[in-house]
Amino acid sequence: MQNIIIFAACYVVVNIIAFLVYRQDKRKAENGAWRTPEKTLIIAAFLGPFGAYAGMRRFRHKTQKLKFKLVPFFLILHCGAIIWFGYIVLIM
Repeated sequence: MQNIIIFAACYVVVNIIAFLVYRQDKRKAENGAWRTPEKTLIIAAFLGPFGAYAGMRRFRHKTQKLKFKLVPFFLILHCGAIIWFGYIVLIM
């Protein structure tokens, strides 16, 4: 049970980091500074889709670009994995 709590805490931290990466890139865009590579933003979205999606919506950032339409897909994928993992844990 302790491992699950540690994993969940790490997952929350990764999502917070993804949110902050999107916030930072939006601020860089507004200030005309060097931007975060899109590849980095996509990786952040894959690892922390809840934070990335929240960042996209909160800061209205990267919502129109085609490749960032993957973020909701990553979100659904993670939701499915969480449900599956919860099911496995409840059975055992």
